[in-house]
Amino acid sequence: MTHRKDLRTNRAPHSVDVQFTPRARPKATAKPSRKRAMASLFAVLGVVAFGGAFVIPAGAALAGSAPESQPADSSLYDAAVAGAQQMTVDHVVVVSALDRTSSYEAYVTPTPTPTPEPVTTSSSSSSSASSGSYAAPAYTGGGSKEEWLAAAGIASSDWGYVDYIVGRESGWNPNATNSSSGACGLVQIYPCSKVDNGYDPVVNLSWANSYATGRYGSWAGAYEFWTTNHWW
Repeated sequence: MTHRKDLRTNRAPHSVDVQFTPRARPKATAKPSRKRAMASLFAVLGVVAFGGAFVIPAGAALAGSAPESQPADSSLYDAAVAGAQQMTVDHVVVVSALDRTSSYEAYVTPTPTPTPEPVTTSSSSSSSASSGSYAAPAYTGGGSKEEWLAAAGIASSDWGYVDYIVGRESGWNPNATNSSSGACGLVQIYPCSKVDNGYDPVVNLSWANSYATGRYGSWAGAYEFWTTNHWW
């Protein structure tokens, strides 16, 4: 009978070569950050919304702008009138047709015929007076300015005023004539036809005496006006 101790002793020793191969650990997957995920989501939503903003209105416009079929015998005017008379009321297209059966009359005011102006014929004396020229005979009677003043009835106290005005109007030349207006005589009567003979110095001064007292009140008033305005 063999003891258990002996049995362990008599067993041939066996060598066991055990190799341990370490298992490869799976690599840790990087978790996406929350901010990056939210940014990607908003980008996708933005692309979808942008595309819808163009696609939907374009489709509706194409669907609503489809031209309606026109009758074969319709004219371009009918088409224009039909398009012009359309209006939309609460999404309902109302077409108002024009009444082309009525007739209209247009009244054009005629151009009035001009009334002919009467042709007036004037005498030689009136035409010469209007033009300022007067063919009176030149004065050749002689005399002095004192004699002319006295003969015209001008007071000697006014002779100084008369001498100042006449000296500047004509230089005491009875036959002085303004080439542009036709005024004549010592005080340059205009027009010269106001008197019978404006070149006669007595006739000229007599008219001037009435003019000075009638318009300016006196020869002194006529003198003051002349010195201010250089005419009278």
